[in-house]
Amino acid sequence: MVDNFTTGFSVVFVIVAVVIAVVFVFIVVSIVRNLARAKQRGIDPLTVQTDLAAKAMNSDLLKSERSKADRLAEVDAMLAAGSITADEHAAARAAILGD
Repeated sequence: MVDNFTTGFSVVFVIVAVVIAVVFVFIVVSIVRNLARAKQRGIDPLTVQTDLAAKAMNSDLLKSERSKADRLAEVDAMLAAGSITADEHAAARAAILGD
């Protein structure tokens, strides 16, 4: 009975070890392929995330296209609704007009 348990445990251990090794090899191959492909396209793989974030932050899609009048009207509406105080209203108007 003990020999059957030991044999069964050994088989399961070998199967698990093989699966872990295959997954490890797959991960390493994937990383190497991605790094090679990035270098072929002239991209520095170590800074690609920062480069993409910088492009996104500087894109026209993220810039506010609202006019100062619209922004001032929104601040006035917030004051009328009681969402902000008079001091916050004055500071917001000054910040908008300072843009």
